Amino acid sequence: MIAPSLMCVDLMNVQSGVRALEGCGTDFFHIDIMDNHFVPNITLGPDFARAVRKISAVPLDLHLMIERPENFLSQYGFLGPADILSVHYEATVHVQKALAGIRELGARSGVALNPATPFTVLEHILDDIEIVLVMAVNPGFSGQRLIPSALEKIRQLRLWLDERGKSGVLIETDGNVSFDHADRMRQAGTDLFIAGTSSVFSPGGSIAENYRKLKSIVERHRD
Repeated sequence: MIAPSLMCVDLMNVQSGVRALEGCGTDFFHIDIMDNHFVPNITLGPDFARAVRKISAVPLDLHLMIERPENFLSQYGFLGPADILSVHYEATVHVQKALAGIRELGARSGVALNPATPFTVLEHILDDIEIVLVMAVNPGFSGQRLIPSALEKIRQLRLWLDERGKSGVLIETDGNVSFDHADRMRQAGTDLFIAGTSSVFSPGGSIAENYRKLKSIVERHRD
């Protein structure tokens, strides 16, 4: 599955970008929400996500890069059972509380892991998550280079989840999901690809052309 990152869309023409991606049959719209505390940047917010929801039925994939996310979940009451809401393991001392709050909203619960965070920290919350978001770059900015160890982390995570009877937990990868890297990410075990400036929004082609190219790459290894 592919979730184009709306942080990378032309913000003066958001609706046309949304329509172009709908025409491609996109699986999700990925929206990064930052607070300038957990990461040194401020991007989109819940009002932007709500506005996208009003003009499109495509499921939303919200990535909260904010401190104490459990204190702000009430702002996302517009989410439904097809939507994903992910919080960072490193952003709260009450990750289980945050995940419970996401489920109370009716959305699918995800945990994001920074590149240096081992996936074994998830051992005691596996029953609370549906998605693990593996950051292949340090969060906060688009256009960064892939951290090579992320590929092995994805591969080991897939094995680790399967060994624990959690084969239904999806692995999502965010960070330099380029045409070159996507194939290796899929082989490692990625299920959901966050597409940004190195693929769907790259200057080499239109959104539709780039989306089709990425889709053909990640489907080579469809189970």
